[in-house]
Amino acid sequence: MVGLWERLKTNSSVRRTIVLCIIFLCLYLIRNIISLILLTFILTYLIIRGVEGIHHLTKLPKKLIAIVMYLLIIVFLYFSITVYVPKLFNQTIQMIEEVFNFYQKADTNNKLYEWIAQNVGFNEIKQQLTTGAKVVFTTITSIGSMGITFVMSLILSFFFIIEKDWVTEFGQAFFKSKIGLFSQDVAYLGKKFVNTFGVVIEAQFIISIVNTILTIIGLIFMKFPQDQLLSLALMIFILSLIPVAGVIISCIPLSLIAYTVGGIEDVIYVLIMIAIIHAIESYLLNPKLMSSKTDLPIFYVFVILMFSEKFFGVWGLVIGIPAFVFFLDLLDVKVDHKKTPVIPQINSSK
Repeated sequence: MVGLWERLKTNSSVRRTIVLCIIFLCLYLIRNIISLILLTFILTYLIIRGVEGIHHLTKLPKKLIAIVMYLLIIVFLYFSITVYVPKLFNQTIQMIEEVFNFYQKADTNNKLYEWIAQNVGFNEIKQQLTTGAKVVFTTITSIGSMGITFVMSLILSFFFIIEKDWVTEFGQAFFKSKIGLFSQDVAYLGKKFVNTFGVVIEAQFIISIVNTILTIIGLIFMKFPQDQLLSLALMIFILSLIPVAGVIISCIPLSLIAYTVGGIEDVIYVLIMIAIIHAIESYLLNPKLMSSKTDLPIFYVFVILMFSEKFFGVWGLVIGIPAFVFFLDLLDVKVDHKKTPVIPQINSSK
């Protein structure tokens, strides 16, 4: 038994695999608060990156920058809940009403209308969309589980950032304890996690903001209804957090609204605009913001999203790709799709 333990201590790969399994087991046992953990990590990582960026430019104390950022977040949340969320709710309901009223009053000789009318139950879909929108915004604006989770995540991230040096020093104290080897392996995995998962989340967040701004500018030039832009901006931002699939999903409601505004011509313009924005994301933003490890074939992206959504729900759509990239980094999987893969030759003996 002693010999097995000594061999385990010297074999870092096996040891870290065991530690990773223990971490997964712990996460499974506390799965009821997994949203709190993920949201705390994402908020902490993004705010730390923001603080470091502002500190690099202004040389102001990091704690002062962090406090100001949290105050701005609180002010933004206050105005969002009291002003913008009710307005957003009304815009979304109005948008749904206008779309379906348009089709119900459309020219019955329109072949597109005839096909949709035969295959789609307007009243049923309208009722489901309206009810769904009410449920979503009621959940956001009420003091429910998600609201409490977000507030707790904000508080935890604030104290972590304010006491970052102390937290780091306290964590390093475990390296010299009786569980020092275990603590070092946890720290190693944690660093890997931050350098892959965190980077991908940050990049996707920035890409979502850029996509939303460019899309809204395009919709303004296309003279989309001004009273619907706020709800569309929120929808585009949320969908843009889903790699690849989010862009495709956003085409459906945008095309539907474009058809109500200017007919099939506007639908074509919307699709062209989304294709251009997706090209900017793929060829300009992704190479600048993400490492080569995140350069995945679209087939793999969709497979990962399907499985992650199945096991983790809505969270899976956001964290599926970053989690997969984390495992690629752990396994040292490095692929450059621009190079021709070398297929090993098997010499057959005669």
